[in-house]
Amino acid sequence: MTTATRAAVHLARPHRPVLVAGTLVELAGPTHGLVELPLRLWWGPRRAFDLEEPTMLAWMYENVLREAIRVEELRTYLHGPTLVRIWPELNLPRGVRAAWEARHAQLRHAWRAVDRAVCA
Repeated sequence: MTTATRAAVHLARPHRPVLVAGTLVELAGPTHGLVELPLRLWWGPRRAFDLEEPTMLAWMYENVLREAIRVEELRTYLHGPTLVRIWPELNLPRGVRAAWEARHAQLRHAWRAVDRAVCA
């Protein structure tokens, strides 16, 4: 049994349903160092992302969240606590954000906490 769900009503891009992990705990990807994404997830000339650099970390997470089609890709490249921490900073398609927030209240709350801080 897989612990990921496909949110059919949410699309990462046309004809690509968003893949959402069943739990954030199962996301046990790296938290530091250089990570090279496979060509299927990132087809740019530089496929290595330095996770110590906040911009590169966010960029890698955005690509994996948009392009993953297998739960193993999510588990391999994403880290649950890191995802919660950087969630408000990620530039994601509306469908990706909606699907993940529908499944994971922690992400919804992280986003709202930033909204409240900005409005205060």
